[in-house]
Amino acid sequence: MSDLAIPRARPSGWNDRWRIWRAGLFSSPLNTIVTLLVVATALWILKGLFFWALVDATWSGTADDCAKSSGACWAFVRANSKLMVFGTYPIDLLWRPILSLVLMFGLMIASMVPRLWSKWLVVAWIATPLAVILLLGGFFTARPVSTNDWGGLPLTLLIWTIAYAAAFAIAIPLALARRSNMGGIRLVSTGFIEIIRGLPMVVILLVSSQIVPMMLPAFDVNLFFSVEVALTIFIACYLAEVIRAGIQSLPAGQTEAARALGLSYWQTTGLVVLPQALRAIIPPLVNLGIGVFLSTPLIAFIGMIDFLSAVKIAASNEQVWPGRYTEAYVFAAIVYFAICFAASRYSLWLEGRLKASERQQAEKKR
Repeated sequence: MSDLAIPRARPSGWNDRWRIWRAGLFSSPLNTIVTLLVVATALWILKGLFFWALVDATWSGTADDCAKSSGACWAFVRANSKLMVFGTYPIDLLWRPILSLVLMFGLMIASMVPRLWSKWLVVAWIATPLAVILLLGGFFTARPVSTNDWGGLPLTLLIWTIAYAAAFAIAIPLALARRSNMGGIRLVSTGFIEIIRGLPMVVILLVSSQIVPMMLPAFDVNLFFSVEVALTIFIACYLAEVIRAGIQSLPAGQTEAARALGLSYWQTTGLVVLPQALRAIIPPLVNLGIGVFLSTPLIAFIGMIDFLSAVKIAASNEQVWPGRYTEAYVFAAIVYFAICFAASRYSLWLEGRLKASERQQAEKKR
């Protein structure tokens, strides 16, 4: 009998998956009924969404064309895409925010490649936001643009990038100070972290933008600068707790072995403790970054036009495009979901890659 006549068994992985699905979804008559009801409800919802978003949708035309259809009005998104993405930035200078988006997305993509992890990447995280600030402000040209006119997705990404990157410079000393043997330093660090973490982000933003300028009347406090400082401090306190948890998860033998080799405290911390701790806390770091990114619309409370605020402004034009809030917020949801989903999947990939590398090193030692 030839090999072609022999029936090939399905991979054991598929059998295991089907066994898990069957145990979880069809383990009993009641569970089967609930599963079928959930599936039927999901199909009914997806069918309506499919017809609304694709089949009956209006892809081009005017508001009158959209009024004749019962589906989504994607013509509204096309007509207002510049406003929703770039906010109130001057239309004739849109090449600046477009180039800014290219630089920031390029920085994020480069940061996802482990081969590029070096001191030059740290320099890039400092130089890129600075270049974007100078570019949006018009320092390279003869026509400056005030920070009050910055908005949309470039402003959201810029605020998030600067605040999250700068927070590491504060969070690491705070985490180390909270684990310090010196009671005074530990008490100050603990008090600062707990006070900031006990306040809502909106309160901190309002204090930085309203109260601090009143306390410093001699200085012209820029709104963009005050927002960055407030967000950096707020993120740093949460980040410090994540880093402290990563340090505490390491076995004590790591530090003891480094001390036995004659390494100082700072050498042990920089060469042994922090690299392993940061590797262990990759999932919570990504989770915190996603949470902060999704919280950036709160800057609208102090008058800045972020991406979601620009979308709301476009949807509020009832005279030209009446009743298009659904399409506007669906567009915003797609953008937020795409960025956050890509970050979460990258986190899972990186975590698996690091674990595979650790297994290979352990096998080599054996």
